[in-house]
Order: sequence, then C-alpha cells, then structure tokens
Amino acid sequence: MAAKPPQRDLIRIIINNFINSLRPRQFKGNLVGEDYFGNKYYEIPPNLSIGKRNASRYFVPTDKEAFDQELTAEWEAWLRGRREEPPSKEELVKNLSIMEMKRHNAAEIDATFAEKDNEGKQLPKQKETIGTFPKYDEYEIVAGKDPEKK
Repeated sequence: MAAKPPQRDLIRIIINNFINSLRPRQFKGNLVGEDYFGNKYYEIPPNLSIGKRNASRYFVPTDKEAFDQELTAEWEAWLRGRREEPPSKEELVKNLSIMEMKRHNAAEIDATFAEKDNEGKQLPKQKETIGTFPKYDEYEIVAGKDPEKK
C-alpha cells in the first residue's frame, strides 16, 4: 500500500502568514543614482521571506508637475528591468557626448540642404508634428476640388 500524503496544517500556515505580515517592510527605496536632468532613481531590493522575487525600481523627477518628463535611455532600460546594473556616470557622459555630436551633425546637414529662396535666404522650415502629412501642390486636399484653383 502507498503511504498517505502528509496533510497541510492550515492553522499553522495561517498563523505563519499573519506573523510574516507584521514584520517591518522596506517602503522607501535606496538611492541608486541620478541622471543629468536631475531625476533620482531608487530601488527596493527583493525580499524572499515575503515572496517578493523582483526588485522594485522607481524614479523621482525634478519637476513633480511635469508629466512628460524626459528619461535617458540607459536609466529607462534599468527601470524596466532590461539591464541589471544601473548606468555609470562615465557611460552617461559618453552617450551624452555622442548624442550632442549627432545633433550638431544633423544641424550641419540641415543647413547644407536647406531650401533657399531666389535671393539666397534660407526659407523657414515648415513645422511638422505627429499626425501631419506632407502637402503636395499636384494632389487635391479636398476631394473633388481642382488643386490648381486656389
């Protein structure tokens, strides 16, 4: 005959869970780092005794009212758990210098290939935002209206 499986002691499990719920927990994170925007990044380490296997990560922005806060790519990857270690200051400075170099090169290319009017002055660039479409003179904007008649 097979041995009878041991039964769970539900009272003991309930008492252990209650005692574990009374133990102090860490609610405030440990400061991990800061980016060049001034945002501060925190982490609450995992606590296996209460069943928490992953660390909690969050940041505190410099301007609490700004909902469109900009984050660096390195810190965002750390916040989302795509990288284990937080970025170092050297890595942030190196990537910032690369970003500035690309921005400078893009401005030079824009100036080189910018449209100019008959007098050689640079024409103002049309501002395009998300959701705008390019407008061409040969296509009609309103269906059924001739594009030549303005």
